Parts: sequence; C-alpha cells; structure tokens
Amino acid sequence: MKVILLQDVKAQGKKGEMIEVSDGYARNYLIPRKLAMEATKDALNAKKSADAAQVRRADAEKAKAEELKANLANMPVKIRAKAGTSGRLFGSVTTKEIAEELMAQYNIEIPKTKLVLDEPIKSFGSFEVKAKLYTDVTGIIYVQVFEDR
Repeated sequence: MKVILLQDVKAQGKKGEMIEVSDGYARNYLIPRKLAMEATKDALNAKKSADAAQVRRADAEKAKAEELKANLANMPVKIRAKAGTSGRLFGSVTTKEIAEELMAQYNIEIPKTKLVLDEPIKSFGSFEVKAKLYTDVTGIIYVQVFEDR
C-alpha cells in the first residue's frame, strides 16, 4: 500500500514522502497513529498543492531577504557607548544592542541570533557585522560606535 508520511517515521522515511509499506503495517500502525495517510488521488493533489505553496513562500522570503540585504548597505547603525580613560569601551557592543538600535533607527527587525560578530566590539570606530537573513543570503550591517558624553 502506498502512503504519504505525515511525520518522520524511523526506518521508513521523512515527513511528506510517499512510501510503499505492507497493508497491515499501514492500517494497524501508521494510519491509526496519524503517522501516515493513504495515498489517494485527493491526498496526492493536496500534497502537490501544499508543496507548491511552500515553494512560493520560500521564494517570497528569499526575495524579501535579498531586498533587505541591498537596503542594509545604505543604513549605518550608530551606537553610543561609554568609554574608559584609554579610549576603550566599558564592556562591549553586543548583537542584542545592534538589533535594538537597528529596530529603533530604521524599524528593521533582525533577531540577535542572526547577527554574527567575528570578534567582540570593544573600541570606537566602524565595524562590519554579518547578518544571516536567509539560507545563502548574508547581508552586512555597518556599525559605527561613538563615545557617549
């Protein structure tokens, strides 16, 4: 019997795959536990349309990420920080602060977990911070750190 998996099933396949299993295994185990459904024409058409919708959604998200990547190059984030006597910062500028300032200055929300600092920002000046916007789409945020007076 051909079934479409609704969840990952160990040693059988991943969610969304169509597999061939014995009739008893499908009727007595997979289908009652909602792990799979019988691969009828209606189910195949529903799966095909759901897959197409997912592809469209992914394409739209990638296009949005590409647009954001282009916009980020023209949006320097200015951060004010307190400094010690030697011109170094008290502490460092974190990804959380960069994400908050990006939201405050440009109304762009990028989670702090998507921002990548090669090394902590512990001095004044201009820095480049990578932002993982989507799979294979990485933008650069220019961060300028100024002394808070």
